[in-house]
Amino acid sequence: MLLLGFVLTATIAFGLWHKRSRGQVRSTRSVESALQTPAVTAEEIGASLGSRVTLLQFSTAFCSPCRATKALLADVVSGLPDVVHIDIDAESHLDLVRRLHINSTPTTLILDRNGIEVGRASGAPKRDQVIAALAAIS
Repeated sequence: MLLLGFVLTATIAFGLWHKRSRGQVRSTRSVESALQTPAVTAEEIGASLGSRVTLLQFSTAFCSPCRATKALLADVVSGLPDVVHIDIDAESHLDLVRRLHINSTPTTLILDRNGIEVGRASGAPKRDQVIAALAAIS
């Protein structure tokens, strides 16, 4: 009975943590970001990177949160000429998915002007967090 209580408590704790962490924009910028190589190049994704920021979203065809994230990000960048939103089909780009450690969809990478990853959101991000992340990148 004690084991059952422990397993139930651990499962609930994990579920709460997972729900809370989904969609959170986390900074991945390191001190040595100027020395890092780009996460992706324009040739790999088939589109030009933004002059300040690129929001690179990995989606799948049957992912409902992916469609909501695509609409949200498109709306956020609509008034920002120096920010680009690119939606990538994860199933068609498995090499990138593996290399960039994309574990679920939607996952959005925030890339600086050089294509270096400075942030990441797994799950559908919140509008205010996306705006704050964009504002933090010069």
